[in-house]
Amino acid sequence: MKLYLKYDINVIFKKTLEEQLDKLDIQYKINGLGEVEFQDGLSVEKIAELTALLSIYGIKIIKDHKAEVVQRIKDAIATMVADTTGEKHYKTSVYLAEKLGYSYPYLASLFSESTYTSIENFVIIKRIDHAKSLMLEDKLTLTEIAHTLGYSSVAHLSSQFKKTTGLTPTIFQKIIEERKKQQETANN
Repeated sequence: MKLYLKYDINVIFKKTLEEQLDKLDIQYKINGLGEVEFQDGLSVEKIAELTALLSIYGIKIIKDHKAEVVQRIKDAIATMVADTTGEKHYKTSVYLAEKLGYSYPYLASLFSESTYTSIENFVIIKRIDHAKSLMLEDKLTLTEIAHTLGYSSVAHLSSQFKKTTGLTPTIFQKIIEERKKQQETANN
């Protein structure tokens, strides 16, 4: 028997972080993905304990300001792409500037300097990753996926999908269906 699970990584991250901070009896406020504010300063010992607790889950404390901002950009983009409330047509530049409190040119420059790719390219990659997840999990049509992700048309989604993955969305779906059939046959 197999179970297929759907999960929200943001919810998992926040709950994990809350549980670990509560274990240390630290007064905190989670300001958003990847940012925690502490009412009182943390001792070196508490930081070491927190680092050890979080590292078990692959969560690292970032001490470099540039790396921190780049991570916040990535987190904000992930949140923006995963948003299903209909704000998909929000311009990325406006969204990031408002969310992070820096000018978009500064964010774009910092991001490309640190990651060797543009914010725009990273957004496309994240959107295509999300499209693949929707194809795997939700059994949505390409039209529904294009609408959900804020694409102007199925053709636009298909074009970016092919540029990013080397496959058309239809071929990708057929490969997934074939793999599922093979797995079912192997399990029976």
